[in-house]
Amino acid sequence: MKNLCCALLALLPLSAFAYPIELEKQLNGTEVSATSQEIDHNIGAMLLYNYGQTEAHCTGVFRNGPEAPRTRKVVLAAGQSSNMTVKFARSIIKLRVQLTCGLQ
Repeated sequence: MKNLCCALLALLPLSAFAYPIELEKQLNGTEVSATSQEIDHNIGAMLLYNYGQTEAHCTGVFRNGPEAPRTRKVVLAAGQSSNMTVKFARSIIKLRVQLTCGLQ
């Protein structure tokens, strides 16, 4: 029984699927908070929240290696939050996100 417990504890780190996420922000005067999230081995997301008093228009470009970049757009009203989610065909090794927000 002790050996079985030790074997299960040894395999625990292998079940985790963590990958690094690089987030580059250009907020252009908006008061937007961005938090990156790992959902699955091939799905990444970003949670956005608008702390400002005006509407913010945000565009996120998600890159995963050789695959084509995926673009997501969202309009955030004052005090509103939203998710940007992207799914790739391959497992994510390193996710690069370029977030650009502006007032319009």
